Amino acid sequence: MEIKSMTPEELSDYFRELGQPKFRAMQVFRWLHQGAESFDEMSNIPKTLRETLKKDCVLSAPVVERKQVSKLDGTIKYLWKLSDGNCIETVLMRYKHGNTVCVSSQVGCNMGCTFCASTLGGKVRDLTPAEILDQVLFTQKDSGEIISNIVMMGIGEPLDNYDNVLRFLSLVNHPDGMNIGMRHISLSTCGLINKIDKLAPLGLQLTLSVSLHAPDDETRTKLMPVNQAVGVDALMETCRRYFETTGRRISYEYAMIDGVNDSDAQADKLAELLRGQPGHVNLIPLNNVAESPLKPSCRVREFQQRLERHGVTATVRRKLGGDIDASCGQLRRKHIHQQ
Repeated sequence: MEIKSMTPEELSDYFRELGQPKFRAMQVFRWLHQGAESFDEMSNIPKTLRETLKKDCVLSAPVVERKQVSKLDGTIKYLWKLSDGNCIETVLMRYKHGNTVCVSSQVGCNMGCTFCASTLGGKVRDLTPAEILDQVLFTQKDSGEIISNIVMMGIGEPLDNYDNVLRFLSLVNHPDGMNIGMRHISLSTCGLINKIDKLAPLGLQLTLSVSLHAPDDETRTKLMPVNQAVGVDALMETCRRYFETTGRRISYEYAMIDGVNDSDAQADKLAELLRGQPGHVNLIPLNNVAESPLKPSCRVREFQQRLERHGVTATVRRKLGGDIDASCGQLRRKHIHQQ
């Protein structure tokens, strides 16, 4: 059993089967969520029980394969090696409002977005709840920085790993664990509309970030193959249903790409698309990916100002880690090439 993926209730059932008192479950849960790397560290657990745990359970602990620290802004990028030898990325970003960690949800990605290095080579497998949680735990442990915010915008499509991601959210939010509030968590999706509809009734207080990147089907399909099955109109209707159900406004991510999605006409189309719908647009200066011909737009501010003239709230994401491989998938891809 992968013990760190278990809820306190599941741990209680497990320890009851072992004939152990109920309080053992919470003792072990707290050790796990403090980043214990072995059962021997659990000093208030009887040795006989620790031996049973060693026999019955797997205790995940990623290893730092590479670590890059930006000299410009202190951003840290980790390449973690997992127990099966696969690698994933995590980024620690420092803001005035606290430290944010960007976590991966899969090894690789099947979504095929042309501007993203994560999808090169496709998806290898889903991450377990423990492997997602470990990124937060061990980034905090290695850096010595308290993590207060989480963005699920690393390698992989979170809603393509729906069940494991939902379990991770419940674990990281638990008051006896890291206790990171849902309002401090953002979940990014390329627009899997059936999963968005499945998520909405749960009423989670997280921020849903939809990777839009284009206001029309022709452009979006070129950038994001998933649009062939979804379509912009269907996606936006799903977003409207999500807001009506949850009352939570959506953040629309829009990577600014030179000559592709940055024209005045596209800004006007985007504003029309969002008319009457609470939310805001997060404009993202594109990072160069060696394998992609797409280049960053030089019209980010003009695009933002045109949206604002239409009454659309638009922000420009602060670019961090410019001197390291901070963009999603870049460090893992470089590591694979070198290997």
